[in-house]
Amino acid sequence: MTTLIPRLFGDLSDLFEPERPMFAGHVIRVEDSLTDEHYQIRAELPGLDPEKDIQVSVDGGVLSIHAERREQEKGKTRTEFRYGMLSRSVRLPGNADLSAIRADYDKGVLEVTVPLKATEPPARQITVNAK
Repeated sequence: MTTLIPRLFGDLSDLFEPERPMFAGHVIRVEDSLTDEHYQIRAELPGLDPEKDIQVSVDGGVLSIHAERREQEKGKTRTEFRYGMLSRSVRLPGNADLSAIRADYDKGVLEVTVPLKATEPPARQITVNAK
């Protein structure tokens, strides 16, 4: 029975080894908040140069954050850091003001603020009066 499981599912030890990621590329950890005035997303990106390593873009109502952490050669060392491409995309609210998005990076945290336009009043039914 113990030899059947690896044949069916492969070597599951890959799931527990940080040196061998299960997925190509890594997901950026984020937190977000929504108020009546703005949508804000904060991304955890420590140790990066915002001018060289981080790109923020918006296309079709989707905000995308791409970053790359480059590995520094130090000889034989043990590391649990993740290197390579990082990315995260989120759909923006329908009333987002795409022309006024602001991104700031401070102490390893990227903060993107998306102002929201005033929403249109809801549709309503107009009563037709007979004369």
